[in-house]
Amino acid sequence: MAISKSFSTSLLLVTLAATPVWAADPIKIGVSQPLTGAVAASGNYVTNGARIAAAEINENGGLLGRQVELIIEDNKSNPREAVNAAEKLILSDKVPVLMGAWSSTYTLATMPKLEEYGVPMVVETSSSSKITKAGNPWIFRIAPTSAMEAQAFAKKLDKFDPPIKKVDFLSVNNDWGLGASQEFEKMFKEKGIEIGRKETVAPSTVDLSAQLSALKDTGSDTLIMTSGVEQLTLGIRQAAEQQLPQRIVTTGGSFPEPLLESPGPKGYTSTHLLFFSPWTPESAVYPEVAGAFVDAWNEAGYSFPGLSEGFRGYDGIMTIAAAIEGSGEAESEAIRAALWDVQVKGVNGDISFFKDGPEGKESAQNEPNVYVVQLKDGEVSAQ
Repeated sequence: MAISKSFSTSLLLVTLAATPVWAADPIKIGVSQPLTGAVAASGNYVTNGARIAAAEINENGGLLGRQVELIIEDNKSNPREAVNAAEKLILSDKVPVLMGAWSSTYTLATMPKLEEYGVPMVVETSSSSKITKAGNPWIFRIAPTSAMEAQAFAKKLDKFDPPIKKVDFLSVNNDWGLGASQEFEKMFKEKGIEIGRKETVAPSTVDLSAQLSALKDTGSDTLIMTSGVEQLTLGIRQAAEQQLPQRIVTTGGSFPEPLLESPGPKGYTSTHLLFFSPWTPESAVYPEVAGAFVDAWNEAGYSFPGLSEGFRGYDGIMTIAAAIEGSGEAESEAIRAALWDVQVKGVNGDISFFKDGPEGKESAQNEPNVYVVQLKDGEVSAQ
């Protein structure tokens, strides 16, 4: 069938009208996450959340009339590689702002480079108190500190039956795990709860049976576990195999996703502290924001349980976007100044910053919400 010239011209005009007209250069946002290595599952979840945020921003006209482009670097679950990733993003890719770097150890390693080059970073996951106490004014953390998480958990203690009377710890041996153990131990002591045995595990360890065996006869009723998805899944499976008597409570916001499809022994229960519960988005501070994020995640075909960490990337990029929009320019110093004034309705809740750290060199800290869920026989319920 012949197509008239006038019809072809009309079709072209309609197509052009439906296509956003961007300024010449996109606004680049650097993302440093562990896409490979020991905690790759979590890093990929966070990165997918960031992708959803960028797509949403661009679908709604971009920022300052320009498209947003994520420049994503794999820090390979390694602090040295995290430094390399940050330098590449800043020096080669010329990004004016970063989001990263998942682990507290990776973030702490990156921080001197932020100060050296004058580039702000939104910290979406790392929880060590060292991060905002170090005197680095280029840090803006939306994740809770381990102390915040411990205090939030303190308010949930009366929900445990039988009550928590004595606790053991199994923590990944890095800034995150050791910091979390310290803060939770402090909180438990304040509540009159006895502290039992403390075991640590290297981030790359793929067998926790020795540590769990050492914890079996401590007389404790609860085991606090802090690590990434991979080790949490392994630890819960091996604890069930060894018939460890303690209830298991995991901290840090990671969720052992594989236990949904392949649960442990029937009736075996674990409890998890999360910063977003995708099974109950209606319980979020802003259900419409949480619900829309869940829908977008599912439409993208991402793994559903990854939502419990993926939201971090979404909220992180939306926080950066608010600062860029507020500053009116995609320049590092302007973005840093504007970050202090953001008011974002995130998946976790309200995002805004208060000062933390040495006077005159304060970092920025948000105060997020904490949720508790229980996993039993492949099913999740809110607590």
